Amino acid sequence: MKEREYDLAVIGGGLFGCYAALFLAGKGKRVILIEKEKDLLRKASLVNQARLHAGYHYPRSVATALMSDDHKERFASEHRAFVNSDFEQYYAIDRHASFTDPIQFERFCDHIGLEYQRVQRHDHFNFDRLEALYLTREETFDPVLIGGYYRQQITANQQIDTRISTYISQVIAMDDHWQVQLISEQSTTAELIRTTQVINATYAGSNAVNQLFGVSQLELLYEISEIALVTSPQIKNLGLTVMDGPFASLMPYGYSGLLSLSSVAYTHHKVSHHRLPTFDCQSKHPDCRPEYTANCTDCNLHPASNYHKMLRQIAMYFQPEVEFRYFSSLYTIKSKLKANHIDDGRLTEISILRENPRFYCIFAGKINSIYEIEKVIRL
Repeated sequence: MKEREYDLAVIGGGLFGCYAALFLAGKGKRVILIEKEKDLLRKASLVNQARLHAGYHYPRSVATALMSDDHKERFASEHRAFVNSDFEQYYAIDRHASFTDPIQFERFCDHIGLEYQRVQRHDHFNFDRLEALYLTREETFDPVLIGGYYRQQITANQQIDTRISTYISQVIAMDDHWQVQLISEQSTTAELIRTTQVINATYAGSNAVNQLFGVSQLELLYEISEIALVTSPQIKNLGLTVMDGPFASLMPYGYSGLLSLSSVAYTHHKVSHHRLPTFDCQSKHPDCRPEYTANCTDCNLHPASNYHKMLRQIAMYFQPEVEFRYFSSLYTIKSKLKANHIDDGRLTEISILRENPRFYCIFAGKINSIYEIEKVIRL
């Protein structure tokens, strides 16, 4: 079988994988981008609350807050057409069970250099339940528009070959390169590629790919998670995040006219502590396996929606006249480092797990940290 040769292979067609491929192509490298789904940017890149993190979200993890704020301005500048700042974003502290009080939050914001203004009165909010309310500066991005933009950029770039609906069937490590066999759902013929470097940017699939390449695996946990999409005639241009604890968050979902709703208690339906994402529903779905997970939104076995519980929870922080209407839900498998459980941190990790041939693993959940690859990659 004839080999195709590439400088780098990027595995995973989410936002991190797409950005890495474009960055490398811009440096004159020949890149192959491999995605097992039917299209790019269809899973975690789409199923999130579309928050462009400024750092407010992590008062117990200064490192995460600093990293979030570090790239925020650059991301917003380079993606301005897809970033929505035309709304009021509030952070609030519940009167009960919060891990952070107003003094701690204000001290944290002052330390990081985050803008905030304490609000004593607002027609839409229920101050019987809120201990403190802050007007902040945070934006949201449009996942659908950004997905379309990156798909267009990838398609137009002649330095990038893209393989969708494609998985890796065999890997051999040579002295100075990887030999990788690819199987496409659209072809009965295997494809053999040769590449000097590999970047694993598969997020929830990180350990499955690491296992294929014989490198160390990450200590992860996995959650089948739901983002509920709702509308409200009274607060279409307003966002609220109640933190720090078992609370909820509501904010505009890009330019869609919808609000994304997430809840610490109700967004995550099932948890897996296995090395690979392993859930009971996979036994009834032959196309979804721990090493090759399917798209949860498209699966009729995904958990029943918790939208009614999420709406009941978020409604506690608003006046009774504020109405919420459910539209739909998106599902995906989220993953996070087990070590982040204590401080709720979401640090970006880009590790070189093998030198000859070289293998990188990107693990990140914050969209504005896509630029971290530039600091690590060796060209």
